[in-house]
Order: sequence, then C-alpha cells, then structure tokens
Amino acid sequence: MIINKNRLLFIFLIFFINGFSQPVQDKQSFIVGTTAQPSFPKGDHALFMYVLHNVNYSEESKKKSIEGEVTLSFDVAADSSVSNIVVISSVGYGIETEVKRLVQKLKFIPAVENGYPVKMNTLFSFPIVAR
Repeated sequence: MIINKNRLLFIFLIFFINGFSQPVQDKQSFIVGTTAQPSFPKGDHALFMYVLHNVNYSEESKKKSIEGEVTLSFDVAADSSVSNIVVISSVGYGIETEVKRLVQKLKFIPAVENGYPVKMNTLFSFPIVAR
C-alpha cells in the first residue's frame, strides 16, 4: 500500500504536536498564594471620619484653620493590633501626635497571606481640618 507524501506529513505533524503539547491546566492551579492588605473593619471612609472628628486640635491650629493630611506608616499584627507607628508627613501643630494616639487604639483586619493572618506594614493618609 502506497501512502502519499501529504498523508505521511499530516500523520507526522499530528504525532509531533501531540508529543510536545502540554495539558491545559485550570488557572487557579498556578496561584501560589493570595494576599489581602490590612484594612479597617468599617472601611477607609469610616476610619478617616473617625480620625477627622476625634482629633483634639490645638487652639493655634484652629485659629489658622490648618488643613492637609497626616500620613502614617504602621504595622498591623495578626491579632489586629497596631504597632510601630511612624509619621511620614504632617501638617504640624502636634496634630500628628493626636492622629497617632487615635490610630494606636484601633483594631484592624490583619493582612492575609495563603489563608493565614500575618503582620504587615500599611500606609494611610488622614485628612485634617482644624476648625
């Protein structure tokens, strides 16, 4: 029986392609781990409003109607507590000390890595309006 060249080439290509192709896997099998950032339980807006309305502004900051942002970096531990608060930027007048005091008392939802709560550093900028 004689096989023409086109059929032989076709059969060869089928075996070649099947021999080197990889099975398609579900996309989820490539995910090694997932990470969720720390967050405030009631949301960022609630956190910002809490700080904005509970800062004890100095009389001088009120007279000058100080506005701006206080940016803090801090760690949220696996147990939801806050530590290692560092002021990144401030508007002055001791307002950063007040914002630190308020944030120190709060509990956050910790970061999650591979399904487990972990300690992670986070950064928040809090709006400030002294009136």
